[in-house]
Amino acid sequence: MKSIENEDTELSPDELNRFARHLSLPEIGLNGQKLLKNSSVICVGSGGLGSPLLLYLAAAGVGRIGIADFDLVDESNLQRQIIHGVNWLGKPKTASARSRILEINPNCQVDIFNVKITRENVFEIIKPYDIICDCTDNFPSRYLLNDASVLLGKPNIYGSVQSFEGHATVFNLEKTAPNFRDLIPTPPPPELIPTCEMGGIIGVLPGLIGIIQATEAIKIITKIGTPLSGRLLIFDALSMSFKELRLEPDKDREEIKQLIDYEKFCAAKDTKDKTKKDSYEKSISVRELKKLIDTKKEEILLLDVRFPHETNMNSIAESELIPLNEIESGETIKRLKKLASKRSLFIICRKGNRSLRAIKILNKHGIGGTNVNGGMEAWESEILQK
Repeated sequence: MKSIENEDTELSPDELNRFARHLSLPEIGLNGQKLLKNSSVICVGSGGLGSPLLLYLAAAGVGRIGIADFDLVDESNLQRQIIHGVNWLGKPKTASARSRILEINPNCQVDIFNVKITRENVFEIIKPYDIICDCTDNFPSRYLLNDASVLLGKPNIYGSVQSFEGHATVFNLEKTAPNFRDLIPTPPPPELIPTCEMGGIIGVLPGLIGIIQATEAIKIITKIGTPLSGRLLIFDALSMSFKELRLEPDKDREEIKQLIDYEKFCAAKDTKDKTKKDSYEKSISVRELKKLIDTKKEEILLLDVRFPHETNMNSIAESELIPLNEIESGETIKRLKKLASKRSLFIICRKGNRSLRAIKILNKHGIGGTNVNGGMEAWESEILQK
C-alpha cells in the first residue's frame, strides 16, 4: 500500500468541532484526522454492505470517496440498504448515496461512477484511490477487484453476507499478504451460488459487516490497531457469535500478471467429460434475446423464474412466470414439457443464477433450455437504458 501522507492540511473550525470525539482519542488525534481528510477510498457497490460503510467513512472525515454502482434503487433494497430512501426509488444508487453523504459531511469530495466495473474500466476507476472496498455480491466482480488491487498494490477490504452469516477480512495489505484467491482459489458453479432473492437475508447483517469494513479502512488510514489481514472474521447472527480463521498466502498460487475474462472464469464447469456439452451450458445475451423477440417471437418461450413480487416491479412482456421453487418441487414439469414442445425455451431471472439452476433441473427431465446471461439486470442496463 502506498503511504497516505500528512500534507499538513489544516482542519477548519467546523471540522475541529465535528471530529472532536476523534481528536480526543490518543490513537487518532489531530494527525490521524488529517490523514483521514487526505485519504481516498473507492467503494464498489452501494447496496447492503456499501450503505453503512459509506455513511461511516463520510462521518469519519475521509476526504474523498468514490462510489461505483450501476443499479437503481428498488423498494426491496430498503430493508437493508440504509443509505437510500423512498424518494430515490427508480433512481441511480450512486446519486442517492452521494446525496446522503453530503448531508453528513459536505466537505467530502464524492465521485460517482454509474457503470458496471469491468476489466476495461477497473484500473481507470480505482487507481486514484488509496483503498478499495469490495461491497459487491457476485464472484466475477470479486475476482476482478482482487486481481486489480494486487496489480495496483492497493489494500482490498472485503465483506460478504448471506442469510444470517457474514464474512470480513483485508486482502493485499502488503505484497506478501493473502488475497481473495487464497480464500477461494476457484469459483463455485454458478447454479450452486445462492442469492439474496433465493436465500433471503436479515436486514441488519450487511449493516454490521459494512461497519466492520469501515472500521478496517479507518484503522489502515490512521495506522492504528491490527487490521484483519491474514484473518477471516465470521459472524453468525443467529447465535450472535464471532469466530476467526487464519488465512495465509498459498505458496504455490499462480502469480496474477493480468486481468482475465471473469464472467467466463466464474462460469467454468469442472466436469470429467470435457467433450460433453450439457444443455444447461447454453447461454444467450440480452441483446440476442431482444433480436429473437423482435423477429421470432412466436418461436420462443421465455420463462421468468423469479418470485411474483419481483416480476411486478419489472418483467419482459413476452415472458411467462413460473418461479424456481415450483420447478424444484416438480409440480410444473409436465406443463413445461408441453409448453416447450414446439418452441425454443429461454430462461431468465434477476442475474442469471436461478435460471442456471432451473435449466439444470429441466435438463434432467429432458427439457432443454438456454440461459439469459445477466438476467433482468442486464436487460435493464443494456436494453431499457439504451
